[in-house]
Amino acid sequence: MILRSSGKNLFGSAASRLICTRPRSRWPDSASYCKGRSILRFPEVVLEEWMRQHYFDALVDIGSSGVQDFGFGELREIIGLRNEELDRLVMRDSPTFGHDDLRRTIAERWRDGDPEWVIATHGASEAIFLAMNSILEPGDHVVALDPIYHGYETIARTVGCEVTPWRLRPETGFEPDLDELAALVTPRTKAIVVNFPHNPTGASLSVAGQRRLIETAESVGAHLVWDTALAELTYDTSPLPDPTTLYRRAISIGTLSKAFGLPGMRLGWCIASPETLAGFVTLRDAMTLHLSPLVETIGEKVIRHADRIVSRRLEQARDNLTFLAKYTADSTVLSYAPPVGGVTVFARLEGLEDTTEFCRMLSSKRRTMLVPGTAFGHSDRVRLGFGGKQSEFREGIQILGEELSLLGSNSVGGRNA
Repeated sequence: MILRSSGKNLFGSAASRLICTRPRSRWPDSASYCKGRSILRFPEVVLEEWMRQHYFDALVDIGSSGVQDFGFGELREIIGLRNEELDRLVMRDSPTFGHDDLRRTIAERWRDGDPEWVIATHGASEAIFLAMNSILEPGDHVVALDPIYHGYETIARTVGCEVTPWRLRPETGFEPDLDELAALVTPRTKAIVVNFPHNPTGASLSVAGQRRLIETAESVGAHLVWDTALAELTYDTSPLPDPTTLYRRAISIGTLSKAFGLPGMRLGWCIASPETLAGFVTLRDAMTLHLSPLVETIGEKVIRHADRIVSRRLEQARDNLTFLAKYTADSTVLSYAPPVGGVTVFARLEGLEDTTEFCRMLSSKRRTMLVPGTAFGHSDRVRLGFGGKQSEFREGIQILGEELSLLGSNSVGGRNA
């Protein structure tokens, strides 16, 4: 397969490039090898374009899908990172799969401690790119949760796969229908792609539901690609076990961006069988090679202290969710299905069939960011994020209420909880 960036960048390069993932020693004549093979051209992503236009200028953010970001000083205090540890770092190349200490720490938290099941990546985005390109071929059938993070569907389609959506439906509170999934899967299905807890709806599965999902994948020998970015953030239940502990053809993809409040670290990982990870190497060699030892050192300590980091932000999110529920309890304008996990709700704004212009107005008039549902295929909804700082979140909800009240005689609420 030939891969070419057609946008502004592809993992850091502004120039278009051609990358052949076949080992050089086995390259045939280029004309004959390239004939009939697809070139990846990525379409514009509505969500990313919205974030580019509105995230960085916002004074109040009630649209993002992660917890409040940590400052480096606070992070260093939590994880016990000393200056002398940083001074001892040598900025050499790192191993292709990541430093052994980092891989082992990831494996100890989410698996059985075997580092051979882990590759550390430049954020979850690289893990998604490597995984989807490695396991899929043109003509494969993929069933993907809908809505799903754009990278999964985009890569599958540009590879040349047939993608069938497994829809989460508003009329059922976005609860996953496992019977419907079973009906969508066929003997041709190469992969099932999910993200639970779900962004943007907050839906998830029970332990029994997870096992049934795995049985559905296993029945046709499909890969189960599970985005675990929000796995640590649950409210009334414990986090689900990593799917790779239950099914060898599962692939889990994680990140420090969402639940850990460290998107600027650009550290992600993929947990999969060693034979699956072996398929990533040639593509990675052509693109990113390895991580920075600085990122690996900090990331390893972060994951070792994950409980302390996540618990701080989880309690904050829980407090914000309680405030939102009280503030909107009597609302006839804003409604949402209570989330099982994550830090977003997919809210309906009554009377707005398309929320885009309303969200644009919030950004320009009030410097407040809310994400329109068009980014997820539901124009009448908004992604409302409650993972931020309590004072900022309450200010944002007050602003939202004031602006919604101007649309009609009803108001969102008005009581401070």
